[in-house]
Amino acid sequence: MSQVESGSPESLAELAKKYGLRPAIARPRLPVYVRQLWERRHFILTYASSRNVSRYSGSALGQLWQVLTPLLNAGIYYVMFGLILGGSHGIDNYVGFLLTGMFVFTYTQRTVTAGAKSISGNLSLIRALHFPRASLPLAYTIQELQQLLISMGVLLVIVLFTGEAPNWFWLMIPMVLLLQTMFNVGAGLILARVGSTLRDLNQLLPFIMRTWLYASGVFFAIQAKVVGSAGLPEWVATVMYLNPAASYIEWMRDILITTHTPPQLVWMSCLGWAVVTMALGFWYFWRAEDRYGRG
Repeated sequence: MSQVESGSPESLAELAKKYGLRPAIARPRLPVYVRQLWERRHFILTYASSRNVSRYSGSALGQLWQVLTPLLNAGIYYVMFGLILGGSHGIDNYVGFLLTGMFVFTYTQRTVTAGAKSISGNLSLIRALHFPRASLPLAYTIQELQQLLISMGVLLVIVLFTGEAPNWFWLMIPMVLLLQTMFNVGAGLILARVGSTLRDLNQLLPFIMRTWLYASGVFFAIQAKVVGSAGLPEWVATVMYLNPAASYIEWMRDILITTHTPPQLVWMSCLGWAVVTMALGFWYFWRAEDRYGRG
């Protein structure tokens, strides 16, 4: 019996090498991988849109829930933190302040949480079809972005009703959302790879997200609460401002609320988090491309 007929791994590997055969799920080079993602952009967009339609298809109010959910949450938090705990003291237009924080944070929260489940929750699709696995976290990000755009339309109307006037700074809103989306993509890709092997991550995420929510200044003004009321050192407030979720919230508030003026470091923080997280997340996810769906 020849070596090929014996079926040993060494002989099969030599035969594949001789005829230029490659594993079907081998990780392509990074430029090739990017090109493959671009070629499947229509699939990614269609997959995201179909998930948005199906998410609320069984409810009477349908797509309206994507606006009602953050509004209801904001209403509860307004009563708890704004009225009962006095979080609205010293903040002009607390309704706009709170809703901006809730909508911006919810976008990142839901994108990151969905990204963590994007691989482990689609194993049957991954094992059945060959496509760049990064398509799934990207589709989940686009899905949440589509919902955010509707929520932002509602937010702008509410901000107008609370006494704010439109100005030229509103033209910067797409820039903030672009940078936040870049950060969300990177964070989603990182957690997608981690979640593909660490199944307990989905159990830990609710606690992590709740802690992140309270640390991002959604309900209170960071400078006034941390340095003023709590009497903590200035560097504690600086660290909280550099938190990516807080940075995007503060920049959006700076645009929409005339009296809100965060430190300039939040703009640099937004840019830095967007570029670094997206680059790192994409590279980190790509490195394990040939291991997704195994086991």
